[in-house]
Amino acid sequence: MKKIIVVLMVFTVLLVGCAAGETETAVNSSLIVGDKTYSVADLEALPVSEAVFKDVTYNGVTLTALLENAGFTLADLKAVKAVAADGYTVNYDLSQIEKPDVLVAYAQADGPLTEEDGAFRMVLPEEEGKLNVRMLVEIQVVQ
Repeated sequence: MKKIIVVLMVFTVLLVGCAAGETETAVNSSLIVGDKTYSVADLEALPVSEAVFKDVTYNGVTLTALLENAGFTLADLKAVKAVAADGYTVNYDLSQIEKPDVLVAYAQADGPLTEEDGAFRMVLPEEEGKLNVRMLVEIQVVQ
């Protein structure tokens, strides 16, 4: 009888863990920019741009266009911070984000982003990998 109870307890813990993982994925399918929240469909409705990073072509919205859509004027910005689902953050100065090939990507040219990338990814083609934030969930603006 004790073995059955132990097995049921382990099974219950596994089910709860799986349910938590599904919730996390659903939460991470949106992107917060200032006071606005965007879905992949919202970004797809904005003008599409392409950028290449490490031989992968990404489709997305230029960061400047997204910031303007969220109600920010680039002239009033001092910096931008990208926040990943795991808490990793990167601060960008204006010289980095004003380039026309800096994207918030929502797809690769040949299909969706990888599971490692999440629903959104920063793409800065001329910058090192640690500045190309994966699993992007928020863009914070410093004015």
